Amino acid sequence: MYGERVTSVDRPAIQPGQQVPDGVAPTAPAVPGAGHAEPGPAAWPTGDVPAAGPTAPGPTGDVPAGGWSPAAYQPVEPDRFTRLVVRLHERAPRWAVPLAALGCVGMGMAYALVSDPTRSDPDARPTCLLKLTTGLDCPGCGGTRALWYVLHADLPAAARHHFLFVFSLPFLAYLFVAWAGNQAFGWRLPELRVSSKVIGGFLAAWLAFSVVRNLPWAPFTSLYV
Repeated sequence: MYGERVTSVDRPAIQPGQQVPDGVAPTAPAVPGAGHAEPGPAAWPTGDVPAAGPTAPGPTGDVPAGGWSPAAYQPVEPDRFTRLVVRLHERAPRWAVPLAALGCVGMGMAYALVSDPTRSDPDARPTCLLKLTTGLDCPGCGGTRALWYVLHADLPAAARHHFLFVFSLPFLAYLFVAWAGNQAFGWRLPELRVSSKVIGGFLAAWLAFSVVRNLPWAPFTSLYV
């Protein structure tokens, strides 16, 4: 029997071209060089299935059943301050955030009224570091004084100190009212659609205004504040 290949204990392998007898199930011939087949569940002493080895993930990146699994990371617990902020945000009424924003705007207006920047010295604190070191007006120079004049209903003087600030105030006020009304009361005011081209044009005009107001020739010297 040394020269005969046997795949079963009761019947030989059917060679290619050989006729299969009646009542005998065909058996695939043994592959030369192939190892022995793994024993079935009946051959395992305890009946346990051996643990599967590492398996590469499938084409879609899913981990096959019985394959390896990525390491599970425990979520980081938030600190006390974060938990406090989240708890306050969940329990706060819907009008709390608009009210806080309105409070910040109110404090800015109160500071402009109390400090009276129209009567303070150019180097009074707090001051613009660019103007203090170079003598040039920065893009925001004159904004506080323009706000002071707006609060006193003197629009020509406000525009004299910062024209673009006065020009943008109605749009900023409408955006704030629309946002705060929606957050606090559910108002649906008409949306103010501002395209990226309009925003880019406004920023370009602001940059040009910041340069022109520092030119030492008339009539640009009238813009210096």
